[in-house]
Amino acid sequence: MKKKIILFSVFTAMILTGALGIRAAVSQAAKPSPLQVRGTRIVNASGKTITLKGVSTHGIAWYPQYVNKSCFQSFKKMGANTVRLAFYSDDAAGYSKSLYKKVEEGIQAATDLGMYVVIDWHILSDGNPKTNQKKAKEFFTHFSKKYAGKSNILYEICNEPNGNVTWEKDIKPYASQMISLIRKYDKKAIIIVGTPTWSQDVDIVAQNPIKNQKNIMYALHFYAATHKDWIRDKLKKANQSGLPILVTEFSICDASGNGALDTKEAGKWMKLLKKYKIGRIAWNISNKNETSALIKSSCQKTGNIKKGDLSKSGKWIMKNW
Repeated sequence: MKKKIILFSVFTAMILTGALGIRAAVSQAAKPSPLQVRGTRIVNASGKTITLKGVSTHGIAWYPQYVNKSCFQSFKKMGANTVRLAFYSDDAAGYSKSLYKKVEEGIQAATDLGMYVVIDWHILSDGNPKTNQKKAKEFFTHFSKKYAGKSNILYEICNEPNGNVTWEKDIKPYASQMISLIRKYDKKAIIIVGTPTWSQDVDIVAQNPIKNQKNIMYALHFYAATHKDWIRDKLKKANQSGLPILVTEFSICDASGNGALDTKEAGKWMKLLKKYKIGRIAWNISNKNETSALIKSSCQKTGNIKKGDLSKSGKWIMKNW
């Protein structure tokens, strides 16, 4: 009897040890590799080029229900490795410090899934990044302190500067201050800087980029039905000059986020981004009745989203990105 008990104990221990080993392996495999900028590309800890392919939330003040693990997992199954959390910076556009918790929920959900997270300070109606810089400092102090050293975090410090705003006078000075602030806590994470004219003028930035800082990238946004060869030419020029670019927002409709889809122009964009190995993040996770919404307006699901639940733009992007 004693021999049987010993054998049973050994067998049980082997099963438990094996199970724990499997869990550990899964956990280790799911942890994203730290990223760094090398030349114009993003590479992992082994120096291998990594292309970020992601989906962006809509403003989380308006569509908080999609900030959950099941929703993010649905897009991961369709090829996404990144989630962008759009936190609008202006009071009129939904800014509230109470939404910090929702951002943290999104970070945790994406982290559990082994996905990268772009924490997006979503300047839009406020135009000039200096307008709400005090709130930006509070925001990035909070998140860079809390998530310092996490391998899957990226910071986007000004979504779309626009209006009477220039690189030299407004965006670059703002960016320099915000980069210094974030680097007090998070020394290595990639920081993404918005560019003039709703993050389109990467060619202007390439003439005088931020110096003496590592792991800095620059945002380019496009909506394929509006932004065609003339924006692609800006991208080509900036890339050839060595500017590291990340497309942190795009869709295949017009610049309003609505209107007809232009899959021909979208195809040209995908070909170029793949050629240069530039990451891209699609706008937007919602069922809003507009063509840039990735989910059908008739679909009420906020998780376990299937390809059949996607809008026309969602289906095209998931197939072609």
